[in-house]
Amino acid sequence: MHRNPGRLVLTDALVVTGDDTFSGTLIVEDGRIAALDRGGTAVPSATRLGGAFLLPGQVDLHTDNFERAIEPRPGARLPGLAAMAAHDRETIASGVTTVLDALCLTDEIEDPGRTESLHQGLTALASLRGALRAEHFLHLRVELPSEGILQAFDRLADDPALRMVSLMDHTPGEKQFADVDAWRSLPWNRRRGPEELARIEARFLAGAARAPANRRAVLARLAGSGIPLASHDDRTEAHVREAAADGITIAEFPVTFEAARAARNAGMAVLGGAPNIVRGGSHSGNIAVAELAEESLLDALASDYVPSSMLEAMFRLHHRHGVALPRAVAMVSSGPARLVGLADRGRLAIGMRADLVAARWVAEGAALVDGVWREGVRVA
Repeated sequence: MHRNPGRLVLTDALVVTGDDTFSGTLIVEDGRIAALDRGGTAVPSATRLGGAFLLPGQVDLHTDNFERAIEPRPGARLPGLAAMAAHDRETIASGVTTVLDALCLTDEIEDPGRTESLHQGLTALASLRGALRAEHFLHLRVELPSEGILQAFDRLADDPALRMVSLMDHTPGEKQFADVDAWRSLPWNRRRGPEELARIEARFLAGAARAPANRRAVLARLAGSGIPLASHDDRTEAHVREAAADGITIAEFPVTFEAARAARNAGMAVLGGAPNIVRGGSHSGNIAVAELAEESLLDALASDYVPSSMLEAMFRLHHRHGVALPRAVAMVSSGPARLVGLADRGRLAIGMRADLVAARWVAEGAALVDGVWREGVRVA
């Protein structure tokens, strides 16, 4: 990824800019977009895209896909480096050229596997930096009720790869899991016996008492750092008011219209899950993200747990929910890039990084990727 890409000419494409879509040609010089022209080109070495859409590379702010790669089946764990390489291949093949790997700080006693995934993920990112095809950053998910997370967070807060921190509370009866019975019926909880599940629930509820102090400590540690903060799974206006008062700028996966509207009114950006759009609704009974888009309450999308869902959701918003194509494209590119200060990417415009995706939409409902370039170098 460090070699000089020289000159690249892509033509016979449906070019999607920030405010327009046209049949045209894009020229890359030394990793940056040098020209955008309507129509074709006489350059003999031009790569012809056969009428495919030419889009900016997607920017994914939240993916748990590394956790899925490292443990593709319950109890069957892969080595961290192999898992990161597999995650990177799936990410770039989906048209995601910039990814924030969401790794979780949580209770080491109740969720040792996730803690191990955190350590292995951090090691893999450090070892493979520069060799991976997508550009990877770190998104730390902090489970506030968890015991003993502050020391670990303090060590990670200065990691140069850190681009985002989300504050979470998955206590049964709160936020995403306001319905305790729904929490108990989750697939991983159904595999637990009644005594184990009761013990975990009690530990969560005990942890709720320490969550406010952990929240204050995390906020204090990040004060003045410039690291964007997200509030996760807000359900009520009160949740959003607390987040806004704490200087949090991103409402990540709000689970109700009430919370999304409150976030918009508070000047926060709303980040939704792309799989929700692909599935046609929430897997846990919460708000349908497409409805947020239809009400202009959605600023950006993240893949959450399916890298390919970003491109699929973008096309579905346009073809099935009436969202203008440039706006739908922005939700997976310039929108998320803006939220974490990556101003050099996410748009097809002269001077921007040439992170590019050629893709097609099959009317039956599938997005197909024809090619991916990162800084003008083909990577898929």
